Amino acid sequence: MTRKNPGSLAGPRGLANLRKQVNMSQATTPTSDTAGDLPLDIESMRSSALRLMGPEAQVPPSDVELATLTLTLRGHLKLLVPEVESVARKLSEDDVPRPCALVCAREARQRLSLPPGLAHARRISRSVNALCDHMEALS
Repeated sequence: MTRKNPGSLAGPRGLANLRKQVNMSQATTPTSDTAGDLPLDIESMRSSALRLMGPEAQVPPSDVELATLTLTLRGHLKLLVPEVESVARKLSEDDVPRPCALVCAREARQRLSLPPGLAHARRISRSVNALCDHMEALS
């Protein structure tokens, strides 16, 4: 005699019951309350950026390395831009670092829309490095 597991997917209502129990979009998507709780890894971001700016930049990366590095740098920018803007907006309007950081963040956001390639990757690496500088200066 086989016993049915009440939580199994067998039967017409099994999958529907599972969907009711676990809403994956809520389980895996950070809420706005928790999204900014994790600290940025500035050291790692700067290290990625320096791969296209430092002495290693003399040798162009392979196509695969460039694609991977570009995606990494774009991800760093998508994390850094809102954080720098948030920290900068907390400063008074007469505070000189505020407009500098906001302009840098706006320029970085614009660079995300440029066509891909080595020049694009180098531009966004400079933006990542500059935004890391702003985060360290404003924090």
